[in-house]
Amino acid sequence: MLEALKPQPADKILQLMAMFREDPRADKIDLGVGVYKDATGLTPVMRAVKTAEKQLWDTERTKTYTGLAGEPAYLAAMAGLVLGDAQDASRFAAVATPGGTGAIRQALELIRLAAPGAAVWLPDPTWPNHPSIIAYLGMKSATYRYFDGESRAVDFGAMMADLERVAPGDVVLLHGCCHNPTGANLNLTQWAEVAQLLLRKGAVALVDIAYQGFGDGLEEDAAGTRLLARTLPEMLIAASCSKNFGVYRERVGILMALAPNAASQPVTQGTLAYLNRQNYSFPPDHGARLVTMILTDPALKADWMAELEEVRLSMLGLRASLAQELRRLTGSDRFGFIAQHRGMFSRLGATPEQVERLRTEHGIYMVGDSRLNIAGLNAKTVPILAQAIVACGI
Repeated sequence: MLEALKPQPADKILQLMAMFREDPRADKIDLGVGVYKDATGLTPVMRAVKTAEKQLWDTERTKTYTGLAGEPAYLAAMAGLVLGDAQDASRFAAVATPGGTGAIRQALELIRLAAPGAAVWLPDPTWPNHPSIIAYLGMKSATYRYFDGESRAVDFGAMMADLERVAPGDVVLLHGCCHNPTGANLNLTQWAEVAQLLLRKGAVALVDIAYQGFGDGLEEDAAGTRLLARTLPEMLIAASCSKNFGVYRERVGILMALAPNAASQPVTQGTLAYLNRQNYSFPPDHGARLVTMILTDPALKADWMAELEEVRLSMLGLRASLAQELRRLTGSDRFGFIAQHRGMFSRLGATPEQVERLRTEHGIYMVGDSRLNIAGLNAKTVPILAQAIVACGI
């Protein structure tokens, strides 16, 4: 049996990580892997997470299973964080998942079960795992234009023109904030236009929100998702706690569903629990319990929000510094988009050959499509990167 297996495509980011580890240069810079790093290159454990872990150590009395859907307190806390006052308890269903990737997988499993003929529309570009999982599941997909390679901004006219081709019952995947890989986001006016188009077309929104709090703030980053929740009769939301709580390895995610009405909520909730049972039975609990403790304890929540704001402002500062240094070196503002983007990522617009030159000649690692992780920089490496960008003719 096993000898019949064929090699699978290697993950480009994991390949890049391996190449970086093997590079002997002391001044190499990793801008590829999508994790937050502080000025020392460390992905720290947040203060509130450490405090919650100590409290849990003292109070936890069992490691027995939780419910198939996860702890109700976690689901409620995350609904409050993501949906705020836009949540409708009578239509709300949710399950805890192993990270945001698990939430996306369960969302696609739900779509395949409920509407096997539906096409899932993806922005071009999008996070590589989106099309990869869709292809693995054998689902229909389509793309809509999203990013203008010249202006490095959202190509909203092209996006809306493409979404006019969406059929009733199709699913449109949207990045809730801090678009990965480009860093270019919709504004609230554009979110409202998208909501009206989806409503008119009878399409379902699937929002992937993995970076809430990394862009313009916790409330601001959720504004588009909440607008959709207030407008559309049904939608799906896949959320991750990896970035904003820094609990990457704990795999903390959630899939939320807004059913069309209260009568269909129990079946929706039951189906979500059924899908959990088929895939991994009970979701991981440790990280989810820490998140719940933080979100439901005023002191812990305040400390978490304060540290998250420090992280957000740090990334904005790095963006501004890099854009300013490139302006100084080039005498132009063609890299001003870096300061306008939000979240960890921006796409430079470099060719694969230029990206390769950055790696071989300067020890600077980024994904081949020129996506760079802003959080991989610090005050020392910003001018180094800027000089390398100019040297490579980007």
